[in-house]
Amino acid sequence: MDRCKEIVANVKMEECYEGMSLVFDQNRDDLRVEINAAIEKACSATGLQPLVFDNANTDKSHREAFYIEFTDETQRESGAFFEMVLKELGIDKCENDVI
Repeated sequence: MDRCKEIVANVKMEECYEGMSLVFDQNRDDLRVEINAAIEKACSATGLQPLVFDNANTDKSHREAFYIEFTDETQRESGAFFEMVLKELGIDKCENDVI
C-alpha cells in the first residue's frame, strides 16, 4: 500500500505558525506507535519541542491524527523538523497545504 494513503500528511505555514497533521485510520495502533516514535526521534535530533496533540482519546467516529504545531519562536527550524518526521515515516508528499 502507498504510504501516503496510510498516513495522510497536511502542512500549514503562516506568519508565526507552522503545523502538520498526520491522519490515519482507526484501529491502527501500529501506525500510532510509528508516528509517535518518528516525532520523538525528530525532537531528540533537533532539540525542538513542538506542541503535539493526539486525538486518540476523542470520539472514534473520525480518523485519528497527530497534530504538530510550532509558534514563531521556532519558525525557521519547523520545516526541517517536519521533513525529518516525513522522511522517517516514508512519506514523500503531503496531501495538501491545509490542516
